[in-house]
Amino acid sequence: MTAIPARVAGVPHVAIITPPQRNSGLPHPAILVAADIAGVNAVYVAGGAQAVGALAFGTESVQSVDKICGPGSLFTTLAKRQVFGIVGIDGLPGPTETVVVADDSADPQSAAADLLAQAEHDVLASAILLTHSRSMAEKVQVAVMAQLEELGRSEVIAGSLSRGSGIVVTESLTQSLALANAYAPEHLCLLVQDPWQHVGAIQNAGGVFLGERSFEVLGDYVAGPSHVMPTGGTARFASPVNVNDFVKIISVIGLNDQALQKIGPAAETLANAEGLTAHAAAVHKRLGE
Repeated sequence: MTAIPARVAGVPHVAIITPPQRNSGLPHPAILVAADIAGVNAVYVAGGAQAVGALAFGTESVQSVDKICGPGSLFTTLAKRQVFGIVGIDGLPGPTETVVVADDSADPQSAAADLLAQAEHDVLASAILLTHSRSMAEKVQVAVMAQLEELGRSEVIAGSLSRGSGIVVTESLTQSLALANAYAPEHLCLLVQDPWQHVGAIQNAGGVFLGERSFEVLGDYVAGPSHVMPTGGTARFASPVNVNDFVKIISVIGLNDQALQKIGPAAETLANAEGLTAHAAAVHKRLGE
């Protein structure tokens, strides 16, 4: 989710940090295979704040980097905040969140499954249903409780559902979309008739998932661009990790004498207005006056 955009952008050295499995002390084999496919240069078996610090400052065995991207635990996120400025970061992704907007055409069983899938991540996760159909709200609520009993991480899910999740019955689909924009969720799932018709109304979301066949779990693993997305309302001003996160711009200024004579006097005037006489003098000497 981060290595491939970096590679596409032309980053010459890509490293990942991943905590060891408890039973073996080694990374999960699937992570190693994914790293190989994505063209990762180095895999460091470490996690948490100490691994972020190692990447930022370097150690005898860890090469320092210029930018750290990707989500992690609360401690990882706080560590990224502390090293920002020493290295670049993509953002501070926090607990996952999803908003499902549903109308009468939605399948309540699928809507419930989508909500439970997000709640499974963490007790701090948020899973919210917005619907203008009270009947749909009631059906989804029943489906959530029935499906919850069959799931392995039911305690985590129950914690999430009781803390920051819920069902909101709105006055209209338009109001549902407006509330979704105000919340600016990481994931916005449109389980509505003709979801493409409403894409233009979405202003704030990390990712928009259109209809029953484009559900969010596919985005977690196999569908679409990077799934490292803004959380906590930061989708109002931030984007998912993408190639631009690994591109920086260097300004190049090259004037000839004609250009200098045209804009130089304005620079001298502005420098004098700021009281920066050395600045003004540097311009004046070049103007030949």
